[in-house]
Amino acid sequence: MSTRKTHIKDNDLVSVLSGKDKGKTGRVLGIIPSKNRAVVEGVQMIKQHMRPNQMGQGGVVEKEGTVHLSNLKLVCPKCNAPTRTKRQVFEREAGTRTKKYRLRVCKKCGAVAEQE
Repeated sequence: MSTRKTHIKDNDLVSVLSGKDKGKTGRVLGIIPSKNRAVVEGVQMIKQHMRPNQMGQGGVVEKEGTVHLSNLKLVCPKCNAPTRTKRQVFEREAGTRTKKYRLRVCKKCGAVAEQE
């Protein structure tokens, strides 16, 4: 199983581009890279019928479904707008060597969109 690079990572703030939740924003709870899908907080809510068990009672539970990654756009932390991203190489000195990092950068304002 190969790991795919996605333009969105866990805990990113994203905006929904199409579908019934178009225009909503939310945090990414999880990513399924093999299916190109993500679980976004408060988006694509589905009802799941749960059977009662020892942990609790059953009933109808509402939870987040998955959204295709092509329908999501990263919200830039600086300009606070949905934006495209590019990967830019940065160099940092670590002792005697220089390490290279690829970080996601906003195409509009140039702000780094990585979590610290």
